[in-house]
Amino acid sequence: MKKLIFAVLTIILIVTIPACDELINNDESGRLVVKVTDDPFPVSNVESATVTITKVEVRRAGDGVPDGKPFMLVSEDTLTFDLLELRNGVVEEMLDFELPQGKYDLVRLYVYEASLKIKDGGTYNVKVPSGQQTGIKIFIRPGITVEGGLTSELLLDFDLSRSFIMTGNNHKPSGINGFIFKPVIRAVNLSTSGRIEGLVTDTAEVNLPNTQVWVAQDTIVSTAYTNDSGYYAFIGIPAGTYSLYATKENYDTVSYADINVIAGNKTIQNFMLTLK
Repeated sequence: MKKLIFAVLTIILIVTIPACDELINNDESGRLVVKVTDDPFPVSNVESATVTITKVEVRRAGDGVPDGKPFMLVSEDTLTFDLLELRNGVVEEMLDFELPQGKYDLVRLYVYEASLKIKDGGTYNVKVPSGQQTGIKIFIRPGITVEGGLTSELLLDFDLSRSFIMTGNNHKPSGINGFIFKPVIRAVNLSTSGRIEGLVTDTAEVNLPNTQVWVAQDTIVSTAYTNDSGYYAFIGIPAGTYSLYATKENYDTVSYADINVIAGNKTIQNFMLTLK
């Protein structure tokens, strides 16, 4: 389990309702597993990046305000994750519990705080008042179905690259003044999504670390940075056709169109970048 981030980061929370695990003597409920991963951002100045969640709720599709209690509580445990340990498709299990069978269309996370520790630059704690009191609502589109005796998967992509907005100068630790927290989270039904991965090298076939790679479909869907081996990965990409881009300082940007993602499958796309 590994995740990653930087001054402007990207996590990925994964809500899992894995497929085909049987429950004993209970055919009216399914299992919900929540996992965490990170869609990485450069980490050269970051020593650790943690997020603390104190409560998780889900809503069944079709449930509304009439009964006054549309949400189901699934956890009140305090869960803290160091995002720097997650990156490029690696996930960590967050929760594992049973739910009544049915379709669910919303997850609500109560985020207590987030904390970034900068190398040689101190620690920045970011309080999340609304996240702790009213929760952060993440709509699941399409909704996730829990079937009796089975498990399914849902990915919550908490994009820290857009959620933590740095103030100051990120080129050196002393230039960072702090962070503003504006959570950006997408929910993806993993049963209808696939994976994109590959290597980024230069023309001498040397692997290029810390290369920015992003996948887009009209707008940017997700962003990643290659690890020390030049490897990148996107998980939870809904089935469809996308464009893929890679760029690094002092290199030309390379792009590929018509990248086809198939549910439950892996698409491999390597890049070769040329020095400017």
